[in-house]
Amino acid sequence: MEELVGLREGSPGNPVTLRELWSPCPRIRKGIRDGLGWLKQKLFREGEDWHLLMTLGVLMALISYTMNFAVNRVVRGSGIPELKTILSGVILDDYLDIKNFGAKVVGLSCTLASGSTVFLGKVGPFVHLSVMIAAYLSRVRLKATKESENRRKQKEMLVVAAAVGVATVFAAPFSGVLFSIEVLSSHYSVWDYWRCFFAATCGAFMFRLLAVFNSEQETITSLFKTGFRVDVPFDLPEIFFFVVLGAICGILSCAYLFCQRTFLGFIRTNRFTSKLMATSKPVYSTLATLILASITYPPGVGRFMASRLSMKEHLDSLFDNNSWALITRNSSPPWPAEPDPQNLWFEWYHPQFTVFGTLAFFLVMKFWMLILATTIPIPAGYFMPIFIFGAATGRLIGEALSVAFPEGIIAGGITYPIIPGGYALAGAAAFSGAVTHTISTAILAFELTGQIVHALPVLLAVLAANAIAQSCQPSFYEGTIIVKKLPFLPWIRGRNIGNHPVIVEHFMNGAITVLAKDMSMEEVVKVVTSTDVAEYPLVESTESQILMGVVRRAQLLQALQAEPPSWVPEHQRCLQDILARSCPMEPVTLHLSPETSLHQAHNLFELMNLHSLFVTLRGKAVGFVSWVELKKAISNLTNPPAPK
Repeated sequence: MEELVGLREGSPGNPVTLRELWSPCPRIRKGIRDGLGWLKQKLFREGEDWHLLMTLGVLMALISYTMNFAVNRVVRGSGIPELKTILSGVILDDYLDIKNFGAKVVGLSCTLASGSTVFLGKVGPFVHLSVMIAAYLSRVRLKATKESENRRKQKEMLVVAAAVGVATVFAAPFSGVLFSIEVLSSHYSVWDYWRCFFAATCGAFMFRLLAVFNSEQETITSLFKTGFRVDVPFDLPEIFFFVVLGAICGILSCAYLFCQRTFLGFIRTNRFTSKLMATSKPVYSTLATLILASITYPPGVGRFMASRLSMKEHLDSLFDNNSWALITRNSSPPWPAEPDPQNLWFEWYHPQFTVFGTLAFFLVMKFWMLILATTIPIPAGYFMPIFIFGAATGRLIGEALSVAFPEGIIAGGITYPIIPGGYALAGAAAFSGAVTHTISTAILAFELTGQIVHALPVLLAVLAANAIAQSCQPSFYEGTIIVKKLPFLPWIRGRNIGNHPVIVEHFMNGAITVLAKDMSMEEVVKVVTSTDVAEYPLVESTESQILMGVVRRAQLLQALQAEPPSWVPEHQRCLQDILARSCPMEPVTLHLSPETSLHQAHNLFELMNLHSLFVTLRGKAVGFVSWVELKKAISNLTNPPAPK
């Protein structure tokens, strides 16, 4: 059907379509259309591409700015030290901001894509992602129910989120809950226990169910399959070797923790590296990654470190129950062009280097490479690398024992061959448990492999490693808190606390600024303008000094600003008049006595998530104790100052 045409009134005779004839604002529409036609003619003239170059520059500038914005917003590193600080009562709002979620996911994806080059995991960042979602869901719930903010409820959600973050990485709900308790909590509420297990079980079940739906598994199974003997997995004399392995892992963990904390502190305090980290984080990350990539290049030095294997394949090969040293004693398997899924242990063998050489070289190189990788400002988890490092340590000990006892250990007339994979399992749990100061890594090892036949030796190895590590070095997460100078209350580790009791009177701050109810307005204004504390202790009178409560500085300032500029001469106004009108007093429910012990004060601060408490003697305010005084007292207890 032909389109109808017509003539517009007053037109010179050019026909137009009826749609154009009846459309609103025809002259404006025609002007815009003519302007766009002129712009198109000017921009797309033959040989003219300046506008394309300008567009390219603007787009790349926007992308560059967006990347820098994402790099600056993302919370680098593990995220567990910051969560540990939040659960102790410190408010870090940016850490829980959901706006960081996308940057964290992208950064973690890039970290995991690097594979064995950077050799980092995802446990810590997943805990951080889980915590961000939990905080966001809590805010959504508050808006939906119109309830007031409840700090206790928010803390419960964060504790549950930490357990879910670990459980969804390893599909291990039991160890996920226990690990979150050991790492993050000094005091644990039983009310959170079933909530953590419920959420962690749901997350672990869904994680394994997705693997079945994606045809990766036929049914729900453990992440790492092992073939350990079930009837007699180890003999009684081997218990001694497992305990020795735990002691070795404990000593290695002390060396690792000390070197890692020292090097991280050097990077943050050195003039050149600190400036580089502050202004050019991508440059530092690129340089560190380039060093790691050049060493792990498979045709080069990486040939002796099994660098072609992924982190999961590393554990699959190290948990092999066959002795590689005995297999290669009379044969030399070829190095395949690609890793053989059925014989991943070929990657650990070299004809001139032997299995012992590759395992020892792997441990020596990964020791300092892991330390360097922890300084890269990217989202990364550090648990899986130390778990693999411990597995390699245990594998080396197991291979040495299999060579020392090629026929196995004879006990009661029966020969039981050595299973190096069992030592790798014990080494992984012992070293990772010593580095993080946790016992739940033993449970994690059982959940990852689906076997509990090595329960006793693995637990003994973990206990031995923890006994050494906890007595010598702070954990990996506590060391990070120390280096980053995050606000956190340390544990009391002094051995002589019973012999030399420390009481509050010895370390409290006696320079306390108080407000009395009978203070004149001039004195109150002078005190408020000369100090900047958040709250003031309120006493009954200047003479009695009996503590009545606290007054918030912000509320007191508002009340003073609302007062008229001049007062009636015959009636001198005092602080009590303001308190009765517009500045409420808050009662003091908890306070310390000068005779309270350091241990009791420390437990009270940790249990109640407190930051400061007033000290009273027979009701009189005589001082206060904050984290600063507690930290100094604990430091003097654990490291007594030299006598003058």
